[in-house]
Amino acid sequence: MLDDVRKDPMMARLLDDLAAHEDIGHYGRLVFTMVARHFADEDELVTALANDTDFPEDKARVMVRDVIDAGYSPPSREKILEFQSRQEYPIIADPSDPDLGNVYKDLRFPYDVYQHIEQYHEQKLHVGTPARPR
Repeated sequence: MLDDVRKDPMMARLLDDLAAHEDIGHYGRLVFTMVARHFADEDELVTALANDTDFPEDKARVMVRDVIDAGYSPPSREKILEFQSRQEYPIIADPSDPDLGNVYKDLRFPYDVYQHIEQYHEQKLHVGTPARPR
């Protein structure tokens, strides 16, 4: 249920702006989908995204399906800020507030999300570790 994501101020603002038929930009829609997919079904996500003035329902359905199929984890605050730098719409309203955009602070994701992130970081450590001589 999308109301659950309102616990996060950034997500609440994205939802409000979508409901007001504002264009939140490609990366705003991507961040919204990457986070909200863990709280709502596909049709609810498509309906919310299709409120964006620049994003018809068919494009919304493709984005939602692509994000689900790719298994994207919710982005870190740093990644959201990187996305934000590529568009006009401010995904994080006040980048100077370190709590805004940290979706892991206010939202509780399914256990497999945290497991996936942990596995990713473990793999990254192993890739960056030089081989030890025997």
